[in-house]
Amino acid sequence: MTTEAPTTRRTPGTPCWVSLMVHHLDATQDFYGALFGWTFGPGPQQLGPYVRASLGGRMVAGLGELPPDRHLPVAWTPYMASDDAGGAAEQIRACGGTVGVGPLDAEEAGRLVIASDPTGAVFGVWQGGDHGGADAGGEPGTPVWNELMTQDSSMVGKFYQAVFGYEPEEQVPADPDRLTLLLDGRPVAAIHGVGDALPRDRGPHWLTYFEVADPDAAARRVTELGGRVVRPPRDDAAGRLAHVADPEGALFALVRTAR
Repeated sequence: MTTEAPTTRRTPGTPCWVSLMVHHLDATQDFYGALFGWTFGPGPQQLGPYVRASLGGRMVAGLGELPPDRHLPVAWTPYMASDDAGGAAEQIRACGGTVGVGPLDAEEAGRLVIASDPTGAVFGVWQGGDHGGADAGGEPGTPVWNELMTQDSSMVGKFYQAVFGYEPEEQVPADPDRLTLLLDGRPVAAIHGVGDALPRDRGPHWLTYFEVADPDAAARRVTELGGRVVRPPRDDAAGRLAHVADPEGALFALVRTAR
């Protein structure tokens, strides 16, 4: 797991942004503002009402509102950096994935693609313009890691390797079905095959980890704000972490990374 603050230009394939589409935008802003101390300002409106979350004046994440007739599961979506969103969309299709949105211009901010891998897990591609991605990282309230939760890491790992050029590294013997995805030898994300432990009502999905100073206190705060704890705080190789869900059911992780 890496917690370094991102640079202006991201190496293609690097997770550079996370975004959440919800049914009740105002209530979701209240939840994450109270949990992480985020403030909000307007963002591109191509996909409907959308705000950018900031922490100390630096952009952290995006929140958007789904149309009233779109009854879709609510989930955090990581965006991978690209120098060519159109080319990435073609490669996604060629490798067995599905492009659901885009390539779409987001005003002067850049171009985006929303896609799913062959197992159905949703992710995004971001070709930065004026907005290159998150400005903040490695501090409480910021996303620090993304991990794909799926049945089996081997097949889908080949998809991401072909699309983004990742170098997969197996994590054995501690966890025989986890791949760390490397770019230029640096870990940027992971794929975790959990077999039958994958929730049947959610299917394969990306899980975003947010840095917090105290995962135990943050998990309690989640429940106070109307969310729920999915897996209680525990110690892990990455640090101390908890899996939680916001009031609309979006899953995410709280982590205090091992320094």
